[in-house]
Order: sequence, then C-alpha cells, then structure tokens
Amino acid sequence: MPGLYVMEPGSRIEIEHQRVLVTLEDEILFRVPVHKVSHIVLIGRVGLTTPALHVLLEKNIPVIFLDAQGRYLGQMTPALSANLPLRQQQFKRNDDPDFALSFSRSIVAGKIHNQAVQARRWSRYTDGITEAMINALKEKEREAQESGDMTSLLGIEGSAARAYFEMMQKVIAPEWGFTGRNRRPPKDPVNAMLSFGYTLLTYTMCSALQIVGLDPYLGYYHAEGYGRPSLALDLIEEFRIPVIDNLITGLINRGQIKVQDFSTCEEGVWMNDQAKRIFIRAFGRKLSQSVKTHEIKRGISYQKHMEVQARKVARYIQQTIEAYKPFETR
Repeated sequence: MPGLYVMEPGSRIEIEHQRVLVTLEDEILFRVPVHKVSHIVLIGRVGLTTPALHVLLEKNIPVIFLDAQGRYLGQMTPALSANLPLRQQQFKRNDDPDFALSFSRSIVAGKIHNQAVQARRWSRYTDGITEAMINALKEKEREAQESGDMTSLLGIEGSAARAYFEMMQKVIAPEWGFTGRNRRPPKDPVNAMLSFGYTLLTYTMCSALQIVGLDPYLGYYHAEGYGRPSLALDLIEEFRIPVIDNLITGLINRGQIKVQDFSTCEEGVWMNDQAKRIFIRAFGRKLSQSVKTHEIKRGISYQKHMEVQARKVARYIQQTIEAYKPFETR
C-alpha cells in the first residue's frame, strides 16, 4: 500500500465512509479508501480531524508530521502489534555485539554494492567515472563484509560514501553547486532533496517494520536516540541509492526540477512547494516501480521489497535464518 503525502497549506484530513478525504475550504481535493493507505505524511500547515485520527489509529495507519521544509516533527503511531515475543527478541539481540556486527556488515556491504551498481549506470553516459573508481567501491564492499568491529565498519562506509558522492558530482551540472553530502542544514539544492527524500524513505520503512511487528526505534548499526528510528535508518541504507539518489539525478537531468525551485535562508536551502509536489509524486511512482533482484527473480515494487527486508530482519532476530541478506540491485 502506498503512503499519502499532503502539503496543501490550510488543507485537512477527514474520514467519510471509510475513505480518507483531503479537503480545503469544504472542497474535496483528493479521496482514497482507508485500506489503500499505509501511512500519511503531513507537510507544513495541514490539519487532521479527531474522528479521522481515531480511524487511522484503529486501522494501524501512522501519521507523520513534517514542517514546511520537510524536517521531521513527530508522529502519531498506532499501538504496537501483538507480537511481543518478536520485540523481546529484538531487544535481547541489542545486547549481542556479534549479532549487531554481523547485521551491520550486511547492510553496509549491501549499500556499497548498490553504490557500485549505480556508479556503473552513471558511467554509461558520464565522463570521468572510470572502471577503477567502480572497482574501488567493490573493494570497499569486500572490506565491509570482512570488517572486524563497528569502528572500522563506520570508516569503510564513510570512505565509500565520499568516493560515491564524488562520482555523483560528475553526473550533476555545476550550476547545482553539489560538491558532496552535507546536512543539518543542507547547503545546496541537491542536498536539500537528498535530506527530504531520505526522510520520506525512513518513515516508509517505519511502516514496513511496524507491519512485521518490529520496533523501528531499536536498531543495531545506527545509535539509538530519543525519537530516532534507528532500525528504519539501518534498513534504508540499502534503498537510499536506487530509490532516492536515482530519483534525484533523474529529476535533474530531465529538467523536472530546476535550481530556481530552491531558496536560501539562515536555516539552509529548501525546495519551493511546487518542487516538493513534483518530488513527492515522483517518489510515489518510484516506490511503486517493479524491480527484480538476484534473490527475487520476479518483479515486485520497491515498497514491497522494503517489507521483504523487514521480514528478513525478523527471521534473523528469531534465528530462523543464518544470515541477513541485504537488498542488492542488479
């Protein structure tokens, strides 16, 4: 099921006859059956009626609140699933450093694998991305798989990320001012989109984890913190590149979003409302895109793959599988 993203200033979420309505001054802008919504993201000045909130919580549909710039504010989350034994095991594994390291090696290696696949695709139409650069990423993937501790694994991931974003810089025209990853706040339009996209991806993954019965806030690679969905952040590592990075370079190269769609203020660089609408629609299409992997030969959507990975984590926690296999693009 897809998420519903609402950002029209002054609009409101209502429920009528088991349908979610988006209204503005008593005009219905959009409607969708409740059972077709996995989660709702409200961006900026958007309201929600109390009856609608009750129905959404009863249907296990979380509501995430972002400010107008796309920064996370909080969420209304349904009660946790009845699968208490799974969550008890999830917390128990948090005290097992070998489990945490094994899982973390898999997700970092999967992320670097997907970086190398994306770099090879870019190399087909971009000068300056060489076979040596791609092979260097593959070597980092091997190093991640063999890493002996979290500290070295973090270093490997950071080194691979710098090399990857140097290649991404070659794909994007100089006028965008992209020189690598930065955040809190983003200092250029590309980083503004990366931060916004990764936020949307994180709370899509939260929904997948909650469907399975896992607690999105207890992870094994990203450090836990108040209000920080660490397990969701762990699992989106595998999806950042094929979903968000690929989406952004496509929007730029097709001219669907332009540099002029961004503004700079003391708090960083932000997309205007029209660019956010374009981005959100493209994000929804990307999540619905059918994709095959070496492991799953038939095409299923990225969103379904996210749920598949969440179920793998559950089985790995329960020790019904020997190792966690990350999502790897072809």
